[in-house]
Amino acid sequence: MTVDVCLSPALYPFYRNDGAVVVIVDVFRATTTITAAFEHGARSIRPVATVEEAEACKATGWLVGAERHVRRCAFADFGNSPFDYTPEKVAGKDIVFTTTNGTKAIRCAARAHCILTGAFVNLQAVARDCARRARDVVVLCSGWEDRINIEDTLFGGALSEALLPAGYLPAGDATQMALSLWKEAKSDLRGYLERTEHIRRLSANGLEDDIPYCLTPDSSSLVPVYSAEQNVLLQS
Repeated sequence: MTVDVCLSPALYPFYRNDGAVVVIVDVFRATTTITAAFEHGARSIRPVATVEEAEACKATGWLVGAERHVRRCAFADFGNSPFDYTPEKVAGKDIVFTTTNGTKAIRCAARAHCILTGAFVNLQAVARDCARRARDVVVLCSGWEDRINIEDTLFGGALSEALLPAGYLPAGDATQMALSLWKEAKSDLRGYLERTEHIRRLSANGLEDDIPYCLTPDSSSLVPVYSAEQNVLLQS
């Protein structure tokens, strides 16, 4: 079994492996927020690619989380902060969700054998789930508007490292690169990421509190799984 790291959705056609477990990661913040919503009792999350789809769902009565360029869309009930999805608001609810990068990546991989969403908050739980399924793994980094980012690449390295003891082998250079970055960064993850583009974006928009939440390792044991038949994420 191998673990591969696709550094951007734009590169996914070259890494596509429909028999694999694809792990979607958007550390800042979609896959962290998805995990938080399930932790607080959400029943399902329906990822949609466009703001127009989300707005149409809102008009028919859905609860909607919608964000573009780190800001909540004006029509939405929630943005893309894990702190938006409190138990009082989401417990037992079905939510439509669209973000700048993460939900696009989920739809990109829709034909894969299995799609999970991962972040640092559920890293070890995702690693255990992947190992249990005993299939090749492709980590699909959401990046930023099809460009590579550091935080998702670091998660790819961290998940790859966690899978090596389970018998996984690096599939290629991208995995080796992600592993090398992770080994350099893991002793001071926040410090390593301090000057990255997305931390600057979050800080410029008053969202600094999301950063430590997103970088807290293994605060959740939940693994969201995408059901292509229902077009929703559910808890595994």
